[in-house]
Amino acid sequence: MNPFSGQDIDARARRLLRTLISQYLSDGEPVGSRTLAKSSGLEVSPATIRNIMADLEEAGLVASPHTSAGRIPTPRGLRLFVDSLLELKPLPRDDMARLQGGLPGHQTTTRDLLGNVSHLLSAMTHFAGVVTVPRQGDFPLRHIDFVNLPDARVLVILVFSDNQVQNRVVQLSRPIDGRELEQAANYLNAHFAGFRLADIRAHLAAELREAGGELNRLLASAVELATASFGDEDTDDVLVSGQTNLMGYSELADIDRLRDLFDAFQQKRELLQLMENCVKAPGVRLFIGEESGFSALDGCSIVTATYGTPGRMLGAIGVIGPTRMAYERVIPVVQATAGLLSDALNRAVATS
Repeated sequence: MNPFSGQDIDARARRLLRTLISQYLSDGEPVGSRTLAKSSGLEVSPATIRNIMADLEEAGLVASPHTSAGRIPTPRGLRLFVDSLLELKPLPRDDMARLQGGLPGHQTTTRDLLGNVSHLLSAMTHFAGVVTVPRQGDFPLRHIDFVNLPDARVLVILVFSDNQVQNRVVQLSRPIDGRELEQAANYLNAHFAGFRLADIRAHLAAELREAGGELNRLLASAVELATASFGDEDTDDVLVSGQTNLMGYSELADIDRLRDLFDAFQQKRELLQLMENCVKAPGVRLFIGEESGFSALDGCSIVTATYGTPGRMLGAIGVIGPTRMAYERVIPVVQATAGLLSDALNRAVATS
């Protein structure tokens, strides 16, 4: 019976596996028994190491490329390494300073901030940086204005707490004059500034029910304008930076693999689905190879972390690179960046 059929491997095998994976992640070459004997610090013969490696290979944790007598870790071996053998340390002070310096110190829109984060992740890791864009309705409304247009149409100007401005043209069932529009805007700003659009709709619906047949003209106008203006026009999106960095890694150099990967970046559907799933499980997540569930990402590892405001997850950021990545550095970079992004969004909302 193979003693390593599960993940409960003994200390000697764990040390050899950690040494092999660390060596492979460093130089990308299959690791032979002699190298392991020198690097592991274990006082065992090369024959003993070969026997342990054979058992690890049978367990599916390492594999032997046809062109070499050495071994490389499998995705399953990498998973074991990350989950139980990797020693994560806080991000070095210089890297943290670089992250902090890379984020804008002045007020900016959320989308601009997120674009900056995706570029920063790519620059810090030399992989592809990805960031999901939250729906604008996830941010509280700061101010609303209405501008009369011909044919019972109204230009709605929405200013959100994250400094984003949206302009929407809505069609009403009846013309509303400028004075009535101003009164409706004043009413909404006075009662609902600081609320999210969905909450405003719910409050207005409750007021409408309570008013019954005594609905006054101001409330009627505010309800109609809010109903028309606060429709869910947001579309899901994900920002990607540094895709071309992946062309420099031999593991991803196959032209068909690159084509599938870049198609996934272009179409975004699968990438969005993966990232949105991450938002449902706050914290750091890691997908190695086939674990992502999307064939285009089979040769990649994806490290993600969620960001948001207190009590509300807004999205996820991440890095996509080859499975041979320096996990001990990439994971802290992604985790720290998510924290800094959350802090920046919290400050923006707090000062709105």
